[in-house]
Amino acid sequence: MKGRVLIIAGSDPSGGAGIQADIKAVTALGGYAMTAITALTVQNTLGVSGVHPVPPQVIKDQIDAVIGDIGADVIKIGMIGDIETAKVIETALKENAEIPVILDPVLVATSGDALSIGDVASFIRDRLLPLSYLVTPNTDEASALVGINVTDHASALTAGKRLIEKGATSALVKGGHFSGPTVEDLLISNDDVKSFTSPRIETTSTHGTGCTLASAIATGIAQSLSLTEAVERAIEYVQTAIATAPGFGAGHGPLNHCHPLKD
Repeated sequence: MKGRVLIIAGSDPSGGAGIQADIKAVTALGGYAMTAITALTVQNTLGVSGVHPVPPQVIKDQIDAVIGDIGADVIKIGMIGDIETAKVIETALKENAEIPVILDPVLVATSGDALSIGDVASFIRDRLLPLSYLVTPNTDEASALVGINVTDHASALTAGKRLIEKGATSALVKGGHFSGPTVEDLLISNDDVKSFTSPRIETTSTHGTGCTLASAIATGIAQSLSLTEAVERAIEYVQTAIATAPGFGAGHGPLNHCHPLKD
């Protein structure tokens, strides 16, 4: 077991996304997962019917308890939920500035249900991006963060560059929401751009793909992989998890997080 990953995110009782998906992904890739839960959601593969925030001070206490004892090689941030939660996360990140941050700007669930209230997108853009080593938005999240309509390769590239201008060290703009036979994810770091392409899998088993990918990348960074290596391994891991999904639920089903890894 190598690589300590502290996950700050919401709980999904159906096990497909959020903290539950994060723990599965980190563990499957050989890392050690720790958590600070930001909210209890009521959801399944059909949608989100409730979001119950954890008191901000309790979130901060969880973070301090974990880092003060076990420590962390990487912090992964998922669902924030509201501005008060965002503020305590900001404080925690500043107090632990030496730990790289993987920021998955979760604003909307796979089902389309909102997972944040207030202008969390603006807070992320203005105050959390400058504290992040990598931000991993899908096209809708990238659009919300930079204020342009991300619809193709060119606009995804522009969005990634603007995220870096806003302070992120690097950005992975995911192309899963585009149409076509392949999925292109763009990794932008200053003047360096890398494209990762994967065959599109026609399936409804996509619940928690963003959470899973970000946690898989975080695990790679915690295990001293380069950013490119971590992203490449994470994409391959998620692709197989989608392809071998168990087919549970009547809506957007969960992935197979515990599939056998390739050598």
